[in-house]
Amino acid sequence: MTYRRWFVLGTIFALVGALIAAFAIFYGNFSPRGYVEDRYRRTAQYDITGNAVAYTSAKQPSQVAKEVTDAWQPADQYVDGSGVYLRYDDDSVVILPLAAGSLILLEKVSTAYPRYHSTVGNGWGWGRGNTVRGGGPGSGK
Repeated sequence: MTYRRWFVLGTIFALVGALIAAFAIFYGNFSPRGYVEDRYRRTAQYDITGNAVAYTSAKQPSQVAKEVTDAWQPADQYVDGSGVYLRYDDDSVVILPLAAGSLILLEKVSTAYPRYHSTVGNGWGWGRGNTVRGGGPGSGK
């Protein structure tokens, strides 16, 4: 092959790569927050004090939780009769039952943990993704 053919071939690969990257940027989900924002209906009436942004789904909490966790594995998860509580590196996804499906609340872990501590207690462990002060004996020393 001549240098011209290599140049043409390299240009073609670069253009294909740029198209794939552009598609991923504009249509991809790069966080659990983006995943929820793209797939569920925004319902501002259920927002909590400007910290928790609300979405709804006609599906049951367990179904919504499966969809979210299949797409984005949480750092920690707590499930009880009141709902499904997912902790990620920076965000939390709390899925609560509604009469007609589920209420999905997106919130930073730093405000969600104090709000739901009485429910999750130590259920949201302090493994990877710890962004809240605390973490047990000896942490931060």
